[in-house]
Amino acid sequence: MLEGWTHATIGAKPADVFDPAGALPQTLIYLHSLAEESPATDATFTALLRQHRLRCVAPFGGRCWWADRPCAEFDADLTPERYLLDVVVPWAEAAWQLGPKAVAIGGTEMGGQGALRLAFKHPARFAVAASMSGAFDCQDWYGRGTPLDEMYASRERCRLDTAILNIDGHRWPPHLWFWCAPTDAACYRGNDRLHEKLSAMGVPHAADLDTRDEGRMVAGMLAFVAAALAAESKRLM
Repeated sequence: MLEGWTHATIGAKPADVFDPAGALPQTLIYLHSLAEESPATDATFTALLRQHRLRCVAPFGGRCWWADRPCAEFDADLTPERYLLDVVVPWAEAAWQLGPKAVAIGGTEMGGQGALRLAFKHPARFAVAASMSGAFDCQDWYGRGTPLDEMYASRERCRLDTAILNIDGHRWPPHLWFWCAPTDAACYRGNDRLHEKLSAMGVPHAADLDTRDEGRMVAGMLAFVAAALAAESKRLM
């Protein structure tokens, strides 16, 4: 674990928390991928958080897909989505005395899909959402031995709960950003489909589906999150 990070227990579940000196009154909730990585061990990610004076909460959820479905690998009763909404966000708001619209959500692969799905479902709670290599066609993982097989009765039921099918045509998060490299065979199609749907619906968003350098995109995501949170804070003044 890198300097500035601490382990925390939030609602009886583990998380890594970054609280840099001089942090602004805002935070990013980062949702990990199926690989269960933590930004607490990523020197580039950590340096950029410090540069933007941005706090971060990175909960551990197992291979839960961050959905509003029971997942035995996560919890017998509490769904991952309700945990984020009812436990993690209130914890961050209370710990750092955050105002409204001061919490962004982002993630990678499974976590990127979960972050945007959560923001599409709850745009009043998450005005800023970002994804790297989001697994937006998560139904393609159905039948591969992940908890999706128990969380949904069929591949089609899984597809109906994806981020793309949770977009509301009348309300959406004002700040959306996502990236996927064209060489990412597992995730590119879903990202391109999301870009096409948002464009057709007239939903403002920033999408990079050409850049292949993940390091550049980590910097791009955190710069976007910091700027969007700053814009929201000024709008509320």
